[in-house]
Amino acid sequence: MLLKTYAALALVVVGAAGAQTPSDTFRLSPIVVTATGVPTPADRLPVSTTVLKGADLRARGIRTVSDALRLVPGAAVVETNSYGSQTSVFLRGGESDYTKVLIDGVPQNAPGGTFDFSNLSTENIDRIEVVSGPVSVLYGSDAVSGVVQVFTRTGRGPAQALLEARAGTYGTAEVGLRAGGGGDRASYSIGASRFSSDGSLPLNNAYRNTTFNGQFRLRPDAATEATLSVRYGDALYHFPTDYTGASSSKFQHQLDRGPTAGLDVSRILSPVIEVHLDGTWHRDNYQYSVVPNDSTDFVNSPYASSDWVTRQGLGALAVAHLSAGDVLTAGTTFEHQQMTGTTLGGTKMRDDGAGYAELVTGLDRALSLTAGVRIDDNQRFGTYGTYRAGASYALAADTRVHASVGTAFKEPSLFQNYATGFTVGNADLKPEHARSWEAGVEQSLGGDIVARVTYFNQQFRDLINYNPKGPANYNNVPASWARGIEAGVRTRLGSWGTLSASYTYLQTRVTAGDTGSTALFRTGEPLVRRPAHSGTLAATAGIPGGGSAGVTLTYVGRRQDTDFNAGHRVWLPPYGRVDLSAQYPLRMLVPGFTLEARIENAMNARYDEVVGFPSRGRTIVFGGSWTVGSH
Repeated sequence: MLLKTYAALALVVVGAAGAQTPSDTFRLSPIVVTATGVPTPADRLPVSTTVLKGADLRARGIRTVSDALRLVPGAAVVETNSYGSQTSVFLRGGESDYTKVLIDGVPQNAPGGTFDFSNLSTENIDRIEVVSGPVSVLYGSDAVSGVVQVFTRTGRGPAQALLEARAGTYGTAEVGLRAGGGGDRASYSIGASRFSSDGSLPLNNAYRNTTFNGQFRLRPDAATEATLSVRYGDALYHFPTDYTGASSSKFQHQLDRGPTAGLDVSRILSPVIEVHLDGTWHRDNYQYSVVPNDSTDFVNSPYASSDWVTRQGLGALAVAHLSAGDVLTAGTTFEHQQMTGTTLGGTKMRDDGAGYAELVTGLDRALSLTAGVRIDDNQRFGTYGTYRAGASYALAADTRVHASVGTAFKEPSLFQNYATGFTVGNADLKPEHARSWEAGVEQSLGGDIVARVTYFNQQFRDLINYNPKGPANYNNVPASWARGIEAGVRTRLGSWGTLSASYTYLQTRVTAGDTGSTALFRTGEPLVRRPAHSGTLAATAGIPGGGSAGVTLTYVGRRQDTDFNAGHRVWLPPYGRVDLSAQYPLRMLVPGFTLEARIENAMNARYDEVVGFPSRGRTIVFGGSWTVGSH
């Protein structure tokens, strides 16, 4: 019955004939930068990539990067419950800290891979590139199961501005401003937004997130270009529950705020050689508090912490265009990592230097090859090498096969090494390691229909496990694996709209783990919170008058999780979710004004993505945007 309902909804949306075709989330042959470090056609890459266009995400009302990643094959998104709650992404069955997150090239993860997607919005985003599989050759630690890179919009053409406002269920309110413009010599793009919600829980569950961002480009001559990207986020989240979902303290809250800045300067030295120099800086302040308490509170144990985490990087890259289809890149990077504050009882820091090289050949031929190596020299862990090699071959005009193999690593976080207090770190932890390979085929089925199937196999070792017992709470456990199949199809339905579908089959297993009923890594058991079966079906259609409507159907199969109240693992049942969206321009009444509506979880499905934390019910958001200025 569930599948029949989903199919009927998809047919209704696709069947709405339109005079204007909405833009597609996918392009049939997008240019991807993240996979190789230089612009490369996606159909020449030996690895799986997905490109999500910011304009399409906003048209569907998708306001967070985590919700956008639900459209990516092999990505499992786990949100605790309310807006602002802990949100993790598991790519291809890897750990949640195995995905490196970049904004315009600046790393956003805390050293050691930890990243909370709850506060990363799609405001002023040009596109999101997702590269699946190991990419440590280019990005070092944390890029084990993939990389998610967010690119800020670039200002183009005459100056214009966009104002937007929305409101809806759970006291949701959002306002935003974007402006930009520019020409060949200089351009700018700026944005600011504020999102707030009362939350889905009956006690104090309020959330607010304020974001500022911008990109500024200067091109003094045809051979030189400098780009500065900046971002600042300030998010406050109240959560009256503990890690089991039980009521804890109505005053409990956390704050996450800090700036990001990246500068890239490039110079074309000759028709063959160009060089890039870049600097990156990311600083986050994490605050946690359960004060003040009073006699009516559930827990009366005042506690507060505040930590500053900083990553500062410098890099140099040389790009040699050996021929029309052959590109050699060689670079070096240096990064300083530092954490200071309450949970470490002081300041801890470490430095990492690396050199890497990669060759991409045959971009103008049927067979293209990629091969790269990297050496990292970490002040704490010593020297570690990674490699990647792959091939993409066009068997025919409408058939392409690809395969790749590579290694990756993830260093322990500074907290895992040096934590004091309730949690005790382990200075002797080893980095986590992975070896992965994949093989796939992409087939054009005629017209604009493209289908892709990829098999992947990842082997992990030296995983870092949390154990509440023992003198240190973190230790390395031997090994696990994740393997599966990703399948997807996308098409443009003539002038009617677009349709895309994806399916992922995933198997995971701990081959040698820890003991204890609540251990995260138990020998012979699957990795938690990763479904064996998952998929999406997304459709858009034009509406006469220039509007569009969309529906996204999401299915997540059963998966294991740890019930900390019961002290053992449980199976979470499968669930399906329907999201609807529409936008319609009111050109005749107010030039530049567009009405917008989105219904999340339209069927009001009840499910937990984490044990003890019920998901949000049906959420209706309504608003509009007004564009001022010419295109």
